[in-house]
Formats: sequence, C-alpha cells, structure tokens
Amino acid sequence: MSTTALAELPTAITLDAHQRACVISDLHLWQDRPLTLARFRACVERAVRECDALIILGDLFEYWAGDDDLDAPAIAPVVSTLRAAADAGLLITFMHGNRDFLAGASFARAARLRLLADPCLVTLGAQRILITHGDALCTDDVDYQRFRTQVRDPHWQSQFLAQPLAQRHAIIADLRARSEDSKARAPQAIMDVNPQAVDAWFASHGVDQIVHGHTHRPGMHHTPRGTRWVLPDWEFDDGPQRGGGVFIDAEGIQPFDA
Repeated sequence: MSTTALAELPTAITLDAHQRACVISDLHLWQDRPLTLARFRACVERAVRECDALIILGDLFEYWAGDDDLDAPAIAPVVSTLRAAADAGLLITFMHGNRDFLAGASFARAARLRLLADPCLVTLGAQRILITHGDALCTDDVDYQRFRTQVRDPHWQSQFLAQPLAQRHAIIADLRARSEDSKARAPQAIMDVNPQAVDAWFASHGVDQIVHGHTHRPGMHHTPRGTRWVLPDWEFDDGPQRGGGVFIDAEGIQPFDA
C-alpha cells in the first residue's frame, strides 16, 4: 500500500438515516494480548447484532510489516473475525493508523473490508462527521510529523516492502524502541492534537464534529467550532482495563465501553 494508492481511497462514507455505525480505534492487537483480542471479538459480534457498519480508525494491530504476514499468529485471528462479520452482512471499513499504515489490498481482501482515506467524511442522515486516526492533528510534534511524511512516501514504502519479512520485523522493532525512547523524553503536550489544527479541519471540512483516536486521551472536547470525540485505546491484558468506542446513528454520537 503506497501513498499513491492511499490518495485513491474513499474520502467519504454515506449511510442511511436508519443505520448505525460502531467506531473503534487503537486496539493494538497482538499475540501476547489474548484478553484484548477476546474483547475485540465480542465487540465485533455486538456490531453484527446491533449495527450496520464497523469503522476502525487505525492501530488495530500493534504493528504491520506487510500484507505477506497475514498468516502470523497475531494477525490471522483478527482477519478471520473480521471476515466472518463481513460475511454476516456487516460493512467493515479500515483507516490506517501510525502502527498499521502499510496494511494494503491483500489485507482488505482477506478481511473483506474497505480501506478509507484519512480523513474521511461520514454522512448518516443529517449527521456529517469527520473521522480520522488523529496523528495528523498532532502538529506540535515536529519530529513525528517528519517521520510520518517519510514513511508515507511511496518510494520509502516500496523500498521497505522489498526487503525480506524477517528484516522488516527487525527494522520495525528498532523503530518502535526509538519511538518509545523519544516519547519518554518529549513533553506530553506535543503528543496531543494542536487546537489550531483541529479548528482548521472543522472549517475546511465544513463539520462541527470530529471523531479520532491516536492520543489515548478519551473524552468529549468542546471548542467554539465544534465537538471533538476522542476514542480510547484498548487494554485488557496488562494494567488498568479500558476500551470502547462510539456508536453513530440518527440520534447522534454515543460512547460505549468494551
């Protein structure tokens, strides 16, 4: 999945006024997190029963080394869960996060989902809601934005994906270690969204509601231009338990716990 291909992804989703969508983000699923995977499966099953669409706003996985890794123990159970839900009639869409931005067409086919551009406009009846992973709004973190631009470049991605899978895993492990070290030393404020960037998106997209993840700072935040809903990250294996998302329907946006 290259940046060129990303530019061709859908920038809008339209749902009927009577329909309902479940929106989640930042699950960071991996083979050493079985309890979180179980909660994810329960959430997907609930979405099949109660919703028409499941919208995933990135970082579904702890990391993504390439679509040739679909049979990995950390990935295969997630793909099969999504495929079963899609076969049951649930529309599933996926937006790339900063952990799984290399997920591509083979992943989408295997999971029977649709890839989305970031940001993307959701229209449900009279509701117009902008959805995004959220990292593009963290403009105060200049080093991260420079890295984000680099790894979304099609030339960089082509070079990376041309390397053997084992080498890609090693490179990702090194990048993650350096990222954790950088985050530990960086001021916490720069890892949150920039208020001016948020206001600019409200204005340029003509919306008064934004839903995103990434920052792991869940809640509803009001500004003069609109309301920003921040989704929680998921953790049920180590540390304080948390997880959930929002439902979107004709009555508005409602948060839920996983």
